[in-house]
Amino acid sequence: MHDYTVSDIKVMEGLEAVRVRPGMYIGSTGSRGLHHLLWEIVDNSVDEAANGYADTITVTLERDGSVSVEDNGRGIPVGIHEKLGVSGVEVVFTQLHAGGKFGNDSYSYSGGLHGVGASVVNALSEWVKVEVATGGKLYAMSFKSFEDKDGMHSGIPEGPLAEIGRTRRQGTKVTFMPDARVFETVEMNFEIIARRLRELAYLNRGVRFKLFDLRERGNAKEREYHFEGGVCDFVKYLNGDKIPLYPEPIYISGKKDNIVVEIAMQHSDGYSENVFSYVNNIPTTEGGTHETGFRAALTKVMNDYCRRIGLLKDKDASLSGEDFREGLTAVISLKMQNIQFEGQTKTKLGNTEARPAVEWVMQDKLPPILEDLKNAELSAMIADKAVKAAKAREAARKAKSMAREKSKLENAPLVGKLSSCTGRDPKLNELFIVEGDSAGGSAKQGRDRRFQAILPLRGKVLNVEKKRLEQVLENEELRSLITALGTGIGEDFNIDNLKYDKVVILSDADQDGGHIRALLLTFFYRYTKGLITDGHVYIGQPPLYKVQKGDTAVYCQDDKELEKVTKGLKGYTLQRYKGLGEMNPEQLWETTMDPKNRTMVRVSIEDAATVEHLVTLLMGDKVAPRKEYIQEFADFNKNDSFAGKAKLDNQ
Repeated sequence: MHDYTVSDIKVMEGLEAVRVRPGMYIGSTGSRGLHHLLWEIVDNSVDEAANGYADTITVTLERDGSVSVEDNGRGIPVGIHEKLGVSGVEVVFTQLHAGGKFGNDSYSYSGGLHGVGASVVNALSEWVKVEVATGGKLYAMSFKSFEDKDGMHSGIPEGPLAEIGRTRRQGTKVTFMPDARVFETVEMNFEIIARRLRELAYLNRGVRFKLFDLRERGNAKEREYHFEGGVCDFVKYLNGDKIPLYPEPIYISGKKDNIVVEIAMQHSDGYSENVFSYVNNIPTTEGGTHETGFRAALTKVMNDYCRRIGLLKDKDASLSGEDFREGLTAVISLKMQNIQFEGQTKTKLGNTEARPAVEWVMQDKLPPILEDLKNAELSAMIADKAVKAAKAREAARKAKSMAREKSKLENAPLVGKLSSCTGRDPKLNELFIVEGDSAGGSAKQGRDRRFQAILPLRGKVLNVEKKRLEQVLENEELRSLITALGTGIGEDFNIDNLKYDKVVILSDADQDGGHIRALLLTFFYRYTKGLITDGHVYIGQPPLYKVQKGDTAVYCQDDKELEKVTKGLKGYTLQRYKGLGEMNPEQLWETTMDPKNRTMVRVSIEDAATVEHLVTLLMGDKVAPRKEYIQEFADFNKNDSFAGKAKLDNQ
């Protein structure tokens, strides 16, 4: 065991800038940024566990609104730093870019933001208390942020690190109170935290994560996550509402060039491919070199296997990668040093060395699994599914080709459906997808035709979950939508061809409207995911009520707003809109389409694994799990509902 000592801590710069520009360090000052504070402290504990020094991490939402994170790792070094003359605890919590993760001596692998964590949490908290148990002694130190005549002082030590007693335990406990002067809300969301801890428990096999919520007296909540099966258990969870082709996921692990690779994969009777990748516990939602290596190796190994067993003859063309990945759910988890991220949201792995490492592990470990006589049935199932997928792909290619020819012939009918805008700059244009002719009529008349296009849906939108591509292309409503968007779908999807910057689902605020939203979101998620990940999909928010008094009209989004507006108001008339068709064009423009007044929510994928699980649960074939979920989360205004595990940001 390497002793984690104060000399392992390297210092780069001071704390001053954090308070001035918090968004640079935690992304935002909204709910997402607030939870980012917690992830920074949790990441430090997870790094101790990932490197073999801790096995239990406890997060507690305290009654006073503060949050504590405790682990049983080595404890932050308490010795005096040779250059700064203060304790290691003080260095870690007051110096930006100070931590034991810059060299590779104390941590082989680390997640988080590499030493930014603790000091940023301190800078953006009202107060922080740190307890370190190490070498039989208990130490404590506290920090405070305050304002006086000289300005704001962030994360100032209230005194040096002090020894406060003896103890048998080992580890670190950090308690912090997020600063209400910085954040729009300081209320942590129990479900968001639970989801991330569950994900971390899958990725760190054997580590126990405990979560306690003590904020409501008499209504304490707790969760515990601990998975001895690790990523295999993760794949089983993701496939829980699908029908797997074989009962146990295939597990592959190995190490190449100091990169540790863990992969679990399992095929189901579905048609979509779902690969979830992580590097040092950080989700890489945009993929990267590790995913490229996985796909290339899977294709090569499976084609070689199909030729060995005679399923493919010498003269036959090799099957494509997408054939082997039809219905595949896979989790790829890498542990490596010096991660480089790319992409718009810095969630794409850029390290070139990751691809050959993953390919080598796959090509070394997968063939013996396929060749093992015990797995003969499993291997045959995967190969057979791929052959059938290849036939279906050929049918889909023909269907696509016919659809392209048809769309040339049928452009006139689409023009009749789509009321396009006159503006030619896609970056400024908006497409409103509305249900029914009456709403479509109001929207067409009320819009600003310079930049707003309207596509009314006249028939039922297909539930694309568990539908093959050719079935999707046969649906007239979806074909119109695909043509209007211009991006193509599936493998042909190209975001550069998008004709509209904002694609807005505008449906009634009732059950039918909710169903249409869910169907359209499922289509976008399965076939044009880039629209969501790049932030182009929105949900329009028409008002439910109009309160009129004299010449003044006020529109209310929901019952809470109505109560606020009508409190103490006498002699008003109230109109409740059952649907968009009840609004005249001027009202629809004023309340829902005018960029100056409207409220829209942007759909984004905050937690890809949870979205995948929920899309299958809510839109798949199994009735019982769907019924259970709906009974538990019946309030669809919550962010925990399906439309919003793809997270909703007010625009």
